[in-house]
Amino acid sequence: MNLRWRIAQYFEIRWWQRYLGPREKTEYLSWKRRYWSDFLQQCDVRIPHDAGILDAGCGPAGIFITLEHQRVDALDPLLCRYEKTLPHFRRSDYPHVRFFDTPLEHFFPEKQYDFVFCLNAINHVADLPGCFDRLTALTKPGGILALSVDVHRFSQMKSVFRLVPADILHPHQHGLEEYRAMLAGRSMRIAKEILIRKGGIFNYYLLLAEKA
Repeated sequence: MNLRWRIAQYFEIRWWQRYLGPREKTEYLSWKRRYWSDFLQQCDVRIPHDAGILDAGCGPAGIFITLEHQRVDALDPLLCRYEKTLPHFRRSDYPHVRFFDTPLEHFFPEKQYDFVFCLNAINHVADLPGCFDRLTALTKPGGILALSVDVHRFSQMKSVFRLVPADILHPHQHGLEEYRAMLAGRSMRIAKEILIRKGGIFNYYLLLAEKA
């Protein structure tokens, strides 16, 4: 899995370079802020101004860009690469955010968070069980973990994608029921499931889980 993860990371930075290359920074970030604002409204997630937030696997324009009134930590192992190769990401643009260049499974702060966001990131990680352990440990009792991920619609296709790296950016290929089980096995109660986008092979779901 480590080799597959390293390959995925290699192609991840190149995907962002191709995607953001033709997009003007100010226009793109304005659109992305609107996207995240609409996302929170669609999911009916209301975040108090004094809440502590973790954006795990934040990428160059994660939900941290729109949470300007909260105490936000954001982490991603590719942050240095993003800052060197993408003009769209500069840490100095976000004085309200503390950035950490580290994989989620190696992130051990001496704190927990009211809201933990892991959006379109969990199937990018190297150590999936370790990352689920960290996500739940980092969520305060009574806090909310927001997990969004592409899930396989068909078990046959899932088996094929596990054997053949057709989805090269995502080392992990699972269905919705498997992600449910990973949360339930760590004492997280799924309060809401939202189908954000339906696709031919994958559905994009948001799971909102509360920690007991």
